[in-house]
Amino acid sequence: MLTQTTTRVLEPSDLDAALEVLGREPVENAFVTSRVQVAGLDPWRLGGEMWGYYADGRLRSLCYAGANLVPVCADADAVRAFADRARRTGRRCSSIVGPAEATRLLWRLLEPSWGPARDVRSHQPLMVTEQSSAEVRPDPLVRRILKDEMDVIMPACVAMFTEEVGVSPMAGDGGLLYQARVAELVGTGRSFARIEDGKVVFKAEIGAATARACQIQGVWVDPEFRGRGHSETGMAAVVDFALRDIAPVVSLYVNDFNTAARAAYRRVGFREVGTFMSVLF
Repeated sequence: MLTQTTTRVLEPSDLDAALEVLGREPVENAFVTSRVQVAGLDPWRLGGEMWGYYADGRLRSLCYAGANLVPVCADADAVRAFADRARRTGRRCSSIVGPAEATRLLWRLLEPSWGPARDVRSHQPLMVTEQSSAEVRPDPLVRRILKDEMDVIMPACVAMFTEEVGVSPMAGDGGLLYQARVAELVGTGRSFARIEDGKVVFKAEIGAATARACQIQGVWVDPEFRGRGHSETGMAAVVDFALRDIAPVVSLYVNDFNTAARAAYRRVGFREVGTFMSVLF
Protein backbone atom coordinates (compact mmCIF):
# COMPACT_ATOMS: atom_id res chain seq x y z
CA MET A 1 0.00 0.00 0.00
CA LEU A 2 1.29 3.43 -0.98
CA THR A 3 1.16 5.71 2.08
CA GLN A 4 2.77 8.87 0.69
CA THR A 5 2.29 10.97 -2.41
CA THR A 6 3.95 9.58 -5.49
CA THR A 7 3.58 9.41 -9.25
CA ARG A 8 4.06 6.49 -11.59
CA VAL A 9 3.21 5.35 -15.09
CA LEU A 10 -0.08 3.48 -14.96
CA GLU A 11 -0.38 -0.07 -16.26
CA PRO A 12 -3.30 -1.92 -17.90
CA SER A 13 -4.26 -3.33 -14.51
CA ASP A 14 -4.94 0.24 -13.30
CA LEU A 15 -7.70 0.78 -15.86
CA ASP A 16 -10.68 0.70 -13.50
CA ALA A 17 -9.06 3.17 -11.09
CA ALA A 18 -8.17 5.49 -13.98
CA LEU A 19 -11.71 5.40 -15.34
CA GLU A 20 -13.02 6.28 -11.89
CA VAL A 21 -10.89 9.44 -11.88
CA LEU A 22 -11.89 10.31 -15.44
CA GLY A 23 -15.56 9.85 -14.59
CA ARG A 24 -15.49 12.65 -12.01
CA GLU A 25 -15.62 15.28 -14.78
CA PRO A 26 -17.12 13.63 -17.88
CA VAL A 27 -17.22 16.81 -19.97
CA GLU A 28 -13.78 18.19 -19.09
CA ASN A 29 -12.22 14.76 -19.50
CA ALA A 30 -14.01 13.65 -22.67
CA PHE A 31 -10.84 13.68 -24.81
CA VAL A 32 -8.73 11.54 -22.47
CA THR A 33 -11.64 9.29 -21.49
CA SER A 34 -12.43 8.50 -25.12
CA ARG A 35 -8.84 7.50 -25.78
CA VAL A 36 -8.62 5.32 -22.68
CA GLN A 37 -11.92 3.58 -23.39
CA VAL A 38 -10.68 2.61 -26.85
CA ALA A 39 -7.01 1.89 -26.14
CA GLY A 40 -6.79 1.11 -22.44
CA LEU A 41 -3.59 2.12 -20.66
CA ASP A 42 -1.04 0.33 -22.81
CA PRO A 43 1.29 3.16 -23.94
CA TRP A 44 1.69 1.80 -27.47
CA ARG A 45 -2.06 1.64 -28.10
CA LEU A 46 -2.80 4.81 -26.12
CA GLY A 47 -0.23 6.85 -28.00
CA GLY A 48 1.47 7.96 -24.80
CA GLU A 49 1.85 7.26 -21.12
CA MET A 50 -0.77 7.83 -18.45
CA TRP A 51 0.79 9.18 -15.26
CA GLY A 52 -0.99 8.63 -11.98
CA TYR A 53 -0.70 10.73 -8.84
CA TYR A 54 -1.29 8.84 -5.61
CA ALA A 55 -2.03 10.24 -2.17
CA ASP A 56 -2.73 8.10 0.90
CA GLY A 57 -2.73 5.01 -1.26
CA ARG A 58 -5.41 6.23 -3.67
CA LEU A 59 -5.17 7.31 -7.27
CA ARG A 60 -6.20 10.98 -7.14
CA SER A 61 -5.19 12.52 -10.47
CA LEU A 62 -3.97 11.66 -13.96
CA CYS A 63 -1.86 13.25 -16.64
CA TYR A 64 -1.94 12.02 -20.23
CA ALA A 65 1.53 12.39 -21.74
CA GLY A 66 1.35 11.86 -25.48
CA ALA A 67 1.15 14.29 -28.38
CA ASN A 68 -0.60 16.51 -25.83
CA LEU A 69 0.17 16.86 -22.13
CA VAL A 70 -3.22 16.88 -20.38
CA PRO A 71 -3.71 17.17 -16.60
CA VAL A 72 -6.84 15.39 -15.37
CA CYS A 73 -8.61 16.21 -12.06
CA ALA A 74 -5.27 17.60 -10.86
CA ASP A 75 -4.96 19.84 -7.81
CA ALA A 76 -1.86 21.93 -7.14
CA ASP A 77 0.04 19.08 -5.47
CA ALA A 78 -0.66 16.73 -8.36
CA VAL A 79 0.34 19.37 -10.91
CA ARG A 80 3.67 19.91 -9.15
CA ALA A 81 4.31 16.17 -9.19
CA PHE A 82 3.45 15.93 -12.88
CA ALA A 83 5.68 18.93 -13.66
CA ASP A 84 8.61 17.23 -11.91
CA ARG A 85 8.13 14.11 -14.01
CA ALA A 86 7.70 16.14 -17.20
CA ARG A 87 10.95 18.00 -16.57
CA ARG A 88 12.80 14.74 -16.06
CA THR A 89 11.44 13.12 -19.23
CA GLY A 90 11.81 16.24 -21.38
CA ARG A 91 9.25 17.71 -23.75
CA ARG A 92 7.76 15.19 -26.16
CA CYS A 93 4.40 16.87 -26.73
CA SER A 94 3.29 19.53 -29.19
CA SER A 95 0.92 21.16 -26.71
CA ILE A 96 -0.25 21.33 -23.11
CA VAL A 97 -4.02 21.54 -22.85
CA GLY A 98 -6.62 21.13 -20.15
CA PRO A 99 -8.65 22.92 -17.47
CA ALA A 100 -7.21 26.42 -17.16
CA GLU A 101 -6.24 26.44 -13.48
CA ALA A 102 -4.22 23.21 -13.60
CA THR A 103 -2.75 23.95 -17.02
CA ARG A 104 -1.69 27.46 -15.99
CA LEU A 105 0.22 26.13 -12.98
CA LEU A 106 1.72 23.29 -15.02
CA TRP A 107 3.00 25.75 -17.62
CA ARG A 108 4.35 28.13 -14.99
CA LEU A 109 6.41 25.27 -13.57
CA LEU A 110 7.56 23.97 -16.95
CA GLU A 111 8.17 27.23 -18.81
CA PRO A 112 11.72 27.78 -17.44
CA SER A 113 12.85 24.49 -18.97
CA TRP A 114 10.36 24.01 -21.81
CA GLY A 115 9.79 27.57 -22.96
CA PRO A 116 9.28 29.65 -24.85
CA ALA A 117 5.96 28.52 -26.27
CA ARG A 118 4.89 29.39 -29.80
CA ASP A 119 1.50 30.51 -28.49
CA VAL A 120 -0.35 30.55 -25.16
CA ARG A 121 -4.14 30.65 -25.18
CA SER A 122 -4.91 31.20 -21.53
CA HIS A 123 -8.69 31.56 -21.66
CA GLN A 124 -10.69 29.19 -23.85
CA PRO A 125 -14.33 28.97 -22.74
CA LEU A 126 -15.67 25.42 -22.39
CA MET A 127 -19.23 25.32 -23.70
CA VAL A 128 -21.93 22.66 -23.48
CA THR A 129 -25.46 21.92 -24.59
CA GLU A 130 -27.84 19.05 -23.86
CA GLN A 131 -30.58 19.89 -26.36
CA SER A 132 -31.21 20.81 -29.96
CA SER A 133 -31.19 24.48 -30.80
CA ALA A 134 -34.42 26.32 -30.16
CA GLU A 135 -33.29 29.31 -32.21
CA VAL A 136 -31.28 28.01 -35.16
CA ARG A 137 -32.66 25.62 -37.75
CA PRO A 138 -30.13 22.88 -38.59
CA ASP A 139 -28.72 22.86 -42.11
CA PRO A 140 -30.36 19.89 -43.90
CA LEU A 141 -27.37 19.62 -46.26
CA VAL A 142 -24.87 18.88 -43.49
CA ARG A 143 -24.21 15.14 -43.51
CA ARG A 144 -21.69 12.49 -42.54
CA ILE A 145 -18.63 12.27 -44.77
CA LEU A 146 -18.30 8.98 -46.65
CA LYS A 147 -15.14 6.91 -46.61
CA ASP A 148 -14.54 7.53 -50.32
CA GLU A 149 -14.66 11.32 -49.80
CA MET A 150 -11.29 11.69 -48.06
CA ASP A 151 -9.93 13.64 -51.02
CA VAL A 152 -12.82 16.11 -50.64
CA ILE A 153 -12.64 16.68 -46.90
CA MET A 154 -8.86 16.58 -46.45
CA PRO A 155 -8.05 20.03 -47.95
CA ALA A 156 -10.65 21.63 -45.68
CA CYS A 157 -9.19 19.85 -42.64
CA VAL A 158 -5.69 21.05 -43.50
CA ALA A 159 -6.94 24.61 -44.03
CA MET A 160 -8.76 24.58 -40.69
CA PHE A 161 -5.78 23.20 -38.77
CA THR A 162 -3.34 25.66 -40.34
CA GLU A 163 -5.65 28.60 -39.66
CA GLU A 164 -6.33 27.55 -36.06
CA VAL A 165 -2.91 26.31 -34.93
CA GLY A 166 -0.64 28.42 -37.12
CA VAL A 167 1.34 25.55 -38.66
CA SER A 168 0.43 22.98 -41.31
CA PRO A 169 -0.38 19.44 -40.15
CA MET A 170 1.40 18.23 -43.29
CA ALA A 171 4.81 19.27 -41.95
CA GLY A 172 7.19 16.80 -40.35
CA ASP A 173 5.93 13.38 -41.41
CA GLY A 174 4.21 14.67 -44.54
CA GLY A 175 0.86 14.61 -42.82
CA LEU A 176 0.66 10.84 -42.33
CA LEU A 177 -0.50 11.01 -38.72
CA TYR A 178 -2.96 13.79 -39.44
CA GLN A 179 -4.42 11.97 -42.43
CA ALA A 180 -4.78 8.85 -40.31
CA ARG A 181 -6.68 10.83 -37.68
CA VAL A 182 -9.03 12.36 -40.25
CA ALA A 183 -9.59 8.90 -41.76
CA GLU A 184 -10.41 7.54 -38.30
CA LEU A 185 -13.07 10.21 -37.73
CA VAL A 186 -14.55 9.65 -41.18
CA GLY A 187 -14.52 5.88 -40.69
CA THR A 188 -16.34 6.10 -37.35
CA GLY A 189 -19.01 8.45 -38.71
CA ARG A 190 -17.85 11.47 -36.73
CA SER A 191 -16.91 13.80 -39.60
CA PHE A 192 -19.63 16.12 -40.95
CA ALA A 193 -19.80 18.66 -43.76
CA ARG A 194 -21.91 20.58 -46.21
CA ILE A 195 -20.49 20.04 -49.69
CA GLU A 196 -21.51 22.02 -52.77
CA ASP A 197 -20.15 21.24 -56.24
CA GLY A 198 -17.38 19.15 -54.72
CA LYS A 199 -16.30 21.92 -52.33
CA VAL A 200 -16.59 21.90 -48.54
CA VAL A 201 -18.64 24.89 -47.35
CA PHE A 202 -18.84 23.92 -43.66
CA LYS A 203 -17.25 21.12 -41.68
CA ALA A 204 -16.86 19.88 -38.12
CA GLU A 205 -15.90 16.67 -36.37
CA ILE A 206 -16.81 14.98 -33.12
CA GLY A 207 -13.25 14.46 -32.00
CA ALA A 208 -13.94 12.74 -28.68
CA ALA A 209 -16.91 10.58 -27.75
CA THR A 210 -17.94 8.70 -24.63
CA ALA A 211 -21.32 7.46 -23.42
CA ARG A 212 -21.64 10.56 -21.21
CA ALA A 213 -20.25 13.42 -23.33
CA CYS A 214 -18.73 14.23 -26.68
CA GLN A 215 -16.60 17.10 -27.94
CA ILE A 216 -16.91 18.92 -31.25
CA GLN A 217 -13.71 20.11 -32.91
CA GLY A 218 -12.45 21.43 -36.22
CA VAL A 219 -15.34 23.78 -36.94
CA TRP A 220 -14.57 25.59 -40.19
CA VAL A 221 -16.35 27.55 -42.92
CA ASP A 222 -14.74 28.21 -46.27
CA PRO A 223 -13.72 31.91 -46.36
CA GLU A 224 -15.80 32.41 -49.50
CA PHE A 225 -18.95 31.46 -47.58
CA ARG A 226 -18.35 33.20 -44.25
CA GLY A 227 -20.88 35.67 -42.92
CA ARG A 228 -23.86 33.72 -44.26
CA GLY A 229 -24.76 31.81 -41.10
CA HIS A 230 -23.26 28.46 -42.11
CA SER A 231 -21.42 28.10 -38.81
CA GLU A 232 -24.70 28.35 -36.88
CA THR A 233 -26.89 26.14 -39.05
CA GLY A 234 -24.04 23.69 -39.54
CA MET A 235 -23.35 23.44 -35.83
CA ALA A 236 -27.06 22.99 -35.11
CA ALA A 237 -27.03 20.02 -37.48
CA VAL A 238 -23.93 18.48 -35.89
CA VAL A 239 -25.41 18.92 -32.42
CA ASP A 240 -28.52 17.04 -33.55
CA PHE A 241 -26.40 14.19 -34.92
CA ALA A 242 -24.38 14.07 -31.70
CA LEU A 243 -27.37 14.08 -29.34
CA ARG A 244 -29.21 11.47 -31.37
CA ASP A 245 -26.35 9.06 -32.04
CA ILE A 246 -23.49 9.65 -29.60
CA ALA A 247 -23.95 11.28 -26.18
CA PRO A 248 -26.41 13.30 -24.06
CA VAL A 249 -24.00 16.22 -23.60
CA VAL A 250 -22.21 18.01 -26.44
CA SER A 251 -19.21 20.21 -25.67
CA LEU A 252 -16.51 22.29 -27.30
CA TYR A 253 -13.94 24.86 -26.32
CA VAL A 254 -13.16 28.01 -28.23
CA ASN A 255 -10.61 30.83 -28.12
CA ASP A 256 -11.89 33.75 -26.08
CA PHE A 257 -10.82 36.22 -28.77
CA ASN A 258 -13.08 34.50 -31.33
CA THR A 259 -16.10 36.56 -30.35
CA ALA A 260 -18.01 35.73 -33.54
CA ALA A 261 -17.75 31.98 -32.92
CA ARG A 262 -18.71 32.32 -29.27
CA ALA A 263 -21.79 34.33 -30.22
CA ALA A 264 -22.72 31.78 -32.88
CA TYR A 265 -22.39 28.88 -30.45
CA ARG A 266 -24.53 30.69 -27.89
CA ARG A 267 -27.25 31.16 -30.52
CA VAL A 268 -27.10 27.43 -31.24
CA GLY A 269 -27.71 26.82 -27.53
CA PHE A 270 -24.27 26.34 -26.00
CA ARG A 271 -23.48 27.91 -22.63
CA GLU A 272 -20.12 28.46 -20.95
CA VAL A 273 -19.40 26.16 -18.00
CA GLY A 274 -15.64 26.39 -17.53
CA THR A 275 -12.33 27.43 -19.06
CA PHE A 276 -9.60 25.54 -20.86
CA MET A 277 -6.06 26.68 -21.61
CA SER A 278 -3.69 25.64 -24.38
CA VAL A 279 0.08 26.05 -24.71
CA LEU A 280 1.33 25.42 -28.26
CA PHE A 281 4.92 24.57 -29.17
